[in-house]
Amino acid sequence: MDWDDLRVFLAVARTESLSAAGKVLKCDAATVGRRIARLEDDVAARLFARSAQGYALTDAGLRLVPHAEQAEQAMAAAAEDLGGAAGQISGQLRIGAPDGCANYLLPQVCAAICDDHPGLEIQIVALPRVFNLSRREADMAIAVSPPAAGRLTVQKLTDYHLHLAGHADYLARHPPILAPADLTGHRMIGYIPDMIFDKELDYMAETGARAVSLTSNSVSVQMQMIRSGAGLGIVHDFAIPACPGVTRVLTEQIALTRSFWLIRHADDRRSDRLNRLAEALAQGVRREVARLESLA
Repeated sequence: MDWDDLRVFLAVARTESLSAAGKVLKCDAATVGRRIARLEDDVAARLFARSAQGYALTDAGLRLVPHAEQAEQAMAAAAEDLGGAAGQISGQLRIGAPDGCANYLLPQVCAAICDDHPGLEIQIVALPRVFNLSRREADMAIAVSPPAAGRLTVQKLTDYHLHLAGHADYLARHPPILAPADLTGHRMIGYIPDMIFDKELDYMAETGARAVSLTSNSVSVQMQMIRSGAGLGIVHDFAIPACPGVTRVLTEQIALTRSFWLIRHADDRRSDRLNRLAEALAQGVRREVARLESLA
């Protein structure tokens, strides 16, 4: 059984498509299809059920997945052991994160990790949704709620804080806000209600604000609305230093605390490389949240 064919098999199993697997592997779909056919001949079993919806694993394919993943981990460990300077980590790491974390924390954190490990390539995938690590959409993910199910390991990274905020230009054009009752008539900025993918992001329900006039599924877009003077919204304290002119209001009356969680596939606990990267990421996120919140 050829390792390269197993690598192709895993890509198809995770993407459920020849063309999508081809993009991951940087080859065309026809080549992927030939490699799958060759592997099925080698193991004398059909690994995928083909349909208009894509490639779904058969029972034989499901049984092969853990063996292929063990081979993948062994190859990564061998490459890490034989390549680069002692103590250095190389290769590719893909991190999934909500866009607030991805925009305002991870660039600095990941740059520092790459400084320590020049042979490392880090990909940050910022999406306003939960990542599926079982399908290997990322090597590890940061979330605002721990998952309730799945073969996953979960580690709390840190608490972070949010407050109601507005731009100085907006605040100068409106009467002082001294109490929650003074928010009446103000334009509020927040999430699109039916696109809130985690209950922890339903800030307005917790603050009691009801009339939200400008909405987006992206926290970064919300922040740009606030920076433009369009209204008031709940913002991450760690994002405020990157947004000149944005200032907190009602800091005592409206103050939220949330947590970041690092989520990994359970099988990755055997990977020294991923364990080291996870620890570097955890330490970096904790330091960066503390540093930026002290500046807010």
